[in-house]
Amino acid sequence: MTNRLAIGTAQFGMDYGIDQSAQVSANEVKQILRLATLNNLDTLDTAMGYGESEKILGNIGVANWNVITKLPSLSVSPRNTSQWVLDSVQESLTRLGIPNLYGLLLHRPEDLKGIYSEPLYAGLVECKKRGLIQRYGLSIYNPKELENIFPRYPVDLIQAPINVLDNRLQASGWLARLKDDGVEVHARSIFLQGLLLMEPSKRPEMFQNWNRVLNQWDDWLITKDISPIRACTTFVLGIKDIDRVIVGINNATQLSEILECSYLDSVTFPAELRCNDPGLINP
Repeated sequence: MTNRLAIGTAQFGMDYGIDQSAQVSANEVKQILRLATLNNLDTLDTAMGYGESEKILGNIGVANWNVITKLPSLSVSPRNTSQWVLDSVQESLTRLGIPNLYGLLLHRPEDLKGIYSEPLYAGLVECKKRGLIQRYGLSIYNPKELENIFPRYPVDLIQAPINVLDNRLQASGWLARLKDDGVEVHARSIFLQGLLLMEPSKRPEMFQNWNRVLNQWDDWLITKDISPIRACTTFVLGIKDIDRVIVGINNATQLSEILECSYLDSVTFPAELRCNDPGLINP
């Protein structure tokens, strides 16, 4: 049976996370992917903007994986936006060494609100029509981004942040709506870029403004005698409408721990842990 966990690969191609963890070595990436395969994981999440991630994955070989990548922001609009989408996807496929992608996401949903939104969306549709991708969609930061996009530009894949502090996708009603419309939903930032796994003494000073909620998190973990990895992992996996749960991995040992947690029961979290402050939940 396929495991609902998916491997996030940002740190495979560059330094990443709140603590700017060093880029994972190619040899360690191989070990991670080998362990993931043995445990029936089948999905990789990457992006054209994740440094050398696509190239490294291509060198290792990911033909047996469902690969999702993301288009960069349309900061400098090309003359032919639809062709830019097609060309970008072809270049990504070349780096990855695969004939097609499982999913193609916009890294910046706001691009579907600009003057090039029509040809941009047409490019996504054309990629699917040509068999270059199976699904297209958006990588969002806030459910509100869907309000003026989803009705006009239907998609079949959404990636969104969900964790013990951030339940906006559920609370807003968007998770239920997306599932009713047959949209596949992937959760990311389940560890909040590593913040939720940090020892209190090692958290960057920039998060002192949120000591109240973070101290509540620490106290709750101690009271329940539960590890932060288990709490974060089982919480998101416990949401039945989430199709894939993306986890960033720095080494195979960490993946082993997450895999062990994925088979454990979820626990009930106190409502006061929720936070809507973007300074904390979108670091």
